[in-house]
Amino acid sequence: MTYLIESSHSKEECLQALDDVLARGPGFLSKFDWGCMTGDHTGWAVVEAPNDTAARSMVPAVVRGKSRVVEVTKFTPEQIRSFHKT
Repeated sequence: MTYLIESSHSKEECLQALDDVLARGPGFLSKFDWGCMTGDHTGWAVVEAPNDTAARSMVPAVVRGKSRVVEVTKFTPEQIRSFHKT
């Protein structure tokens, strides 16, 4: 399953959040995009995980409790057309 992680943190939590992600390796760090340099202390990532709990475990521990983890899907053109028929 695919999940979108939105990990907001304060300026004071920023370095710890970055360190937590980096500790999982440079490959994991590359999954995240950050708004920190513009003052929006949020990290976003799209990850594959077997369930919500596994996806949430990827969130830096310092901000795990206040982060959003949402299962996301892509739609095909055929699916969208079928929605109009129901």
